[in-house]
Amino acid sequence: MDWPPPALALRQSLRKGYGLAGLRADLMAGMVVGVVALPLSMALAIAAGVPPQHGLYTAIVAGGLIALLGGSRVQVSGPTAAFVVILSPISQRFGLGGLLLATLMAGLLLIAMGVARMGRLIEFVPYPVTTGFTAGIAVVIGTLQIKDLLGLTVEAMPEHYLDRLEALALALPSTRLEDVLIASLTLALLICWPRVTTRIPGPLVALAVGAGAAALAARFIPGFEVATIQSRFHYVLDGATLPGIPRTPPLPVLPWNMPGPDGRPLFISFPLIRLLAPSAFAIALLGAMESLLSAVVADGMTGFKHDPDVELLAQGVGNLVVPFFGGIAATGAIARTATNVRSGARSPLAAFFHALVVLGAVLALAPLLGYLPMASLAALLLLVAWNMSERDHFVRMLRVAPRSDVAVLLICFGLTVLFDMVVAVTVGVVLASLLFMKRMAEVSGVRLVEEHPLTLDKPLPKGVLIYEVAGPLFFGAAHQAMAALKEVDTGVRVVILDLRSVPAMDATALVGLESAFERLHRDQIFVILAGVQTQPLRVMARAGWRDRHGRLAIYRSFERAVDEARKAFE
Repeated sequence: MDWPPPALALRQSLRKGYGLAGLRADLMAGMVVGVVALPLSMALAIAAGVPPQHGLYTAIVAGGLIALLGGSRVQVSGPTAAFVVILSPISQRFGLGGLLLATLMAGLLLIAMGVARMGRLIEFVPYPVTTGFTAGIAVVIGTLQIKDLLGLTVEAMPEHYLDRLEALALALPSTRLEDVLIASLTLALLICWPRVTTRIPGPLVALAVGAGAAALAARFIPGFEVATIQSRFHYVLDGATLPGIPRTPPLPVLPWNMPGPDGRPLFISFPLIRLLAPSAFAIALLGAMESLLSAVVADGMTGFKHDPDVELLAQGVGNLVVPFFGGIAATGAIARTATNVRSGARSPLAAFFHALVVLGAVLALAPLLGYLPMASLAALLLLVAWNMSERDHFVRMLRVAPRSDVAVLLICFGLTVLFDMVVAVTVGVVLASLLFMKRMAEVSGVRLVEEHPLTLDKPLPKGVLIYEVAGPLFFGAAHQAMAALKEVDTGVRVVILDLRSVPAMDATALVGLESAFERLHRDQIFVILAGVQTQPLRVMARAGWRDRHGRLAIYRSFERAVDEARKAFE
């Protein structure tokens, strides 16, 4: 089996010459992206229903490993907002251990996709499907932030969207002004700071100011208190329960021994794997689509070309390894990749350095990170949801796209919000495929050419008919195309099927043609296939078709086929 070459982008970068200037540029880019990834990784882990350190471990292990093994020079991988919709229900139902095990299984699927060279197939997911579920994911993520934005007291967040809305509405009387103020301050800085300067990442400024303001207000205003990472999360070290996140690097663990929904070790079993299989498939599918979409964006910004199969293989290895260090699902992150490019990244080492920056922050700043307000992290994710919603594209498609595409868009959006992304993508792809087949059937067909075609230098003998077959013949179009051959006028001795406009055919078309031949042969009509292209010719050869004296002849040249038809009357 021909495996995609791992570390292709890194080897290409080093092969073209890599000096101190490139190293300096990658170090600076890695530092900037690391600063951006630090709060995002924690916020996304919290949104997925696990302690924040697991998001940091994802950025460190998966982010560094995928960068070194991948097929894109500047892509940055880690936890992303799109995964929240999938990961949150898994962690609620199966606990941290189930989430890590599902990530491991998704890694195996991604490796298989890379080895099978399926990187290009992801490009065939229709735009209305991706836009619909992306906008739906943004709505769900935004809804999940309402609890911490307003400081609501919710006993348990339900799994389904409508139930969540009901729980949030019932909890509105518990709104805390302190959390609303800190969230508003953070959100205002996140929106306004890029207009001041882009040299210092906005999330760094906004979260630092939000944490500082909350600490000062708690010190000088009696009764002022907001939820923070250290008040919400705890960890166990040497038998002691401590607040915040641990000041330790990612350490080896067995995913199936991590806590399940009841807090006890999960333990692996075949029924558990069977239950996690749909979730693993969803993680792999979304991870493949998002990472390759991010790589395409990076190609457009840099002019380099990524290898999709190598990137899928690297994403698979990253997601296979990261659960053994407590990390959750990772994929290519468009916003962090764009930041990496704008910061001057030249090779995959920039993304690797970003992982080292996150690691250094964990080791040096873990106690300070515990002071980050939950309201500030919710404000950050709310802005992320707003940016990923693609609202302009969504509205434009509603205005200008064909009704069938609008229907696919709205169905994918609604299913993502009300059910989950697996259902949305599955139904969306099936609907889009059916619509595509319908459109292809409309453009494919067979028509009787006039008795004296303009392309011929002299008229055909009486008793010879030419039928022009237009468009690819596959299971969606073959039946309709062959309908024209059901009845042929009496007196016809030769029928020429002009296949010059048929680039491809499948088994259904093969059966349809054979049925048409049988009907024509019963009427003593000789059939000539003219202008047969390469792919249809291969299909016919595998089916055992060959020239049959007095019944069938096959020619790649249309002109030669017409000459043979004339000879039949000489």
